[in-house]
Amino acid sequence: MAYGLGDAGTGMAASLIGFYLFIFYTAAAGLPAWMAGLVLMLARLWDAVNDPIVGWLSDKTNSCWGPRLPWLVGSALPLGVAMALMWWLPPGSAWVRFWVFVAISVLANSLYTCVNLPYAALAAELTTDVSLRTRLNMARFTGSITAGLVGIVLGALLLRDHQNPISYWQLGVISGLIILVCTLLCAWGIAPSARHCQQPEAQPGTTRRLIKRVRSNGRFIKVLGLYLLLWCALQIMQTAALIFLPVVMHVPEGWSNWILLPFQISTLVGLQVWTTVSHRQGRIRALHWGSGLWVAGCIGAMLLVPLDAAISPLGSLGNGLRLSLLVGAILLVGVGASTAYLIPWALLPDAIDADPEKPAGQYSAWMVFTQKICISFALFFFGNLMSLSGYVASRGMVQPNSALVAIRLCMGIIPAVLVVLGLVVMRRWPEKGLHRLHPSTAG
Repeated sequence: MAYGLGDAGTGMAASLIGFYLFIFYTAAAGLPAWMAGLVLMLARLWDAVNDPIVGWLSDKTNSCWGPRLPWLVGSALPLGVAMALMWWLPPGSAWVRFWVFVAISVLANSLYTCVNLPYAALAAELTTDVSLRTRLNMARFTGSITAGLVGIVLGALLLRDHQNPISYWQLGVISGLIILVCTLLCAWGIAPSARHCQQPEAQPGTTRRLIKRVRSNGRFIKVLGLYLLLWCALQIMQTAALIFLPVVMHVPEGWSNWILLPFQISTLVGLQVWTTVSHRQGRIRALHWGSGLWVAGCIGAMLLVPLDAAISPLGSLGNGLRLSLLVGAILLVGVGASTAYLIPWALLPDAIDADPEKPAGQYSAWMVFTQKICISFALFFFGNLMSLSGYVASRGMVQPNSALVAIRLCMGIIPAVLVVLGLVVMRRWPEKGLHRLHPSTAG
């Protein structure tokens, strides 16, 4: 339970950023779509740069509480403040706001890394049991997605008007407080175990040697490829969702916020399902089944018929049916997309165990580093695709057909292709019954 709390605050922040930050930049701050995408890209690029640094430093940290806990405790308060500031609307022109947003995002993402990366490394260090490691990651992402669910409820209650900057600021302050409390509770709860868990072996060597060792770890390269592809697919869909619902499907803005709830709930259910499947059938089997549902949901979402905007979503039988099909597609995507959270991190300890020094901080850092690089370019691609398609973030504006097609592609074909490529990367993974091994035989 304590370990699950560690990703609750940061998970809420990540969910809010994924769903609402692009909307905040365009609808409330008035930035053009390409500029909003550039802010997200620059922040992610810097965030990626500091990951290997924090991973290396946390591996080298010596304290009576182990190498990870000092980072969680020391960064909790600054992170809460910085995450609140991400939703503050500064005065000035679009370019002034652009640079202020970049500066705040750089600070917030740096502090996010100082909390989340040492925390993620603990999943491979608290136990050597394959099944228990999977359950730890399930607890982690259960906390993350549950907090994201709370974040969506808060967003639905506070962000009834996507152009009102005060609502975003209120949301930021609440999320900052939740980050602070959850991070400190996690550190307190896992402290007895974290002090005596497996720790990296301090070996002398250059950065070049560390990079070469990581690069030569074939299992890690496979896990990394899977992680990048699944998370790029998920990030594109999350960013497009709050545009897709009102603009393409004609769901009222007030309904759009609430209709994200089925996604979070189904993702939460999916975590439990795939944890059970992983234990009984193996993690790769869980990945295959979950990816199939994810792709089916993507294709369904892309082909949905829009609601009749002249009446309420439940004002006619036809609208009710279309809304039901929309929710069904969202549920399929949610259950399938939960594999993006669970499976790569459940497979990562296998790659770490293949390295004699077992530097969990370094491997976790490279996972997050390359993920953020790819996601930054994915967000930049999305912002530019929206601009090139003619999309303009203005309430009541009729979007051109090119924009509607681009948004549908971002909810359908593009993420589906990325998910399928992830399955291709994981061919011939050496599972071979590892999910059934106990600690006495796992070594």
